Amino acid sequence: MSKPKVLISDKLSPAAIEIFKARGIEADVKTSLTPQELLAIIKDYDGLAIRSNTKVTAEVLAAAPRLKVVGRAGIGVDNVDTPAATARGVVVMNTPFGNTITTAEHAISMMMALARQIPSANASTHAGKWEKSKFMGVELYGKTLGLIGCGNIGSIVADRALGLKMKVLAYDPYLSEQRARDLGVEKAELEAIWPRADFITVHTPLTEQTRNIIDAKAIAKMKKGVRIINCARGGLVVEADLKAGLESGHVAGAALDVFEEEPAKANPLFGMENLVCTPHLGASTNEAQENVALQIAEQISDYLLSGAVTNALNMASVSAEDAPKLKPYMKLAEELGSFAAQILQSGLKSVTVEYSGHVATLNTRPLTAIVLKGLLSPLMESVNMVNAPAIARERDIKITEIKHDDNAFYQTLIKLTVGTDQGTSSVSGTLFGASLPRLVDVNDIHIEAEVGAHMLYVINTDKPGFIGALGTTLGLAGVNIASFHLGRTKSGGTAIALLQLDQHVDENLLGKVKALPHVREARSLAFA
Repeated sequence: MSKPKVLISDKLSPAAIEIFKARGIEADVKTSLTPQELLAIIKDYDGLAIRSNTKVTAEVLAAAPRLKVVGRAGIGVDNVDTPAATARGVVVMNTPFGNTITTAEHAISMMMALARQIPSANASTHAGKWEKSKFMGVELYGKTLGLIGCGNIGSIVADRALGLKMKVLAYDPYLSEQRARDLGVEKAELEAIWPRADFITVHTPLTEQTRNIIDAKAIAKMKKGVRIINCARGGLVVEADLKAGLESGHVAGAALDVFEEEPAKANPLFGMENLVCTPHLGASTNEAQENVALQIAEQISDYLLSGAVTNALNMASVSAEDAPKLKPYMKLAEELGSFAAQILQSGLKSVTVEYSGHVATLNTRPLTAIVLKGLLSPLMESVNMVNAPAIARERDIKITEIKHDDNAFYQTLIKLTVGTDQGTSSVSGTLFGASLPRLVDVNDIHIEAEVGAHMLYVINTDKPGFIGALGTTLGLAGVNIASFHLGRTKSGGTAIALLQLDQHVDENLLGKVKALPHVREARSLAFA
């Protein structure tokens, strides 16, 4: 049997290359390949080790019949077509924890540089101007830091800021009160952070929920003289709104390591004296680059030699024996988790997954992990079946599994109940025809529905004319209804409408739905 063969197409540490060789894997280093050159040679490899330069497109994957795994030395996999990889059975791995300290330290460095105007003062001094009175800074001591996102990186930023004797307010939907106390931060909602924070730093992934989280409306609510730092993802801050805030003086300064369009060769913010900017250097230290390179070499080797999977973004940790039995349930489990996450009102405190009937006889640990992946994915980056349970434990989310031998209504059933600061919510699902996932219950209201890419979830009081009003509102907006499912507690009681649509419901249309008579709550849901 021939040795597994790995292509290293971006620069990795020599120590990482030695790991491959020591474990009996042939490793070829060919960096700076053009797309055409990569297409020509990828057919010969079982594994591909990359950083951010190599673009693993659907075309590349189609040209790689031997390819089993793509390993990204780092967190972001924007340069990998993960759905295409999944369709071809190629595992996509990353190293989500290798550069957390480095990125956190960069955010703190940017905050200090911003507070003391170091870049401008440095340029001025190099020019021989000695403008000592021009660069009056502010102390970090005693100031309030607003932390948007308190995960792996955010929590390290909080620790460093507390060491500088700052007060830290933290917003994170998955931050429990106990975890906040352990970190020494005050848990707060965004509306409480905006007017209190002297500095605001962002540490969230870029999702539909977090995109443009700092815009003109948010800036208007901030304290005059606030300073904003973004070392997370471009698109979290609306750059045009930030520029207006800087020009008006409402925002005293900003520090950006990331931009909406990268590489950022030109940007309307460039040249502003009160802006500090760097070219996406968050993970750029020798230590971080070494760590992620060694990690991805070990992970790829483990998979190619033994089938062990670590930090996979598109594959469950499931044995060969269990895989065919669990496959239809995995999609159902992730849909239940994603659905619950999108209707939550506040942060998670507990998760209970009940398995009844046939599914209770299977290995349910991977299913619980994928439920957690669905729950945590909307607001967190790089969540997968492997790391979701650990992330939940880190946030003091209590996880409970319950198994029942049978179920009175369904041959097989998964029920997910989530506890929050405001109570509990539940959603249940089953398989039709042994392979088709269906929702069958939401908060104890019977409703049978198939999950689609674009959905609208409405809670209303059961009154005549409501369905017509809702349909008319969507129709006038040019939104087509693919399916319409209803459930209620009793006549005149609480009702649920779950609609599968051909288009996404934007905030404007969602506002019109919420304004309809008898509507208590309405949410636009999205599923991959």
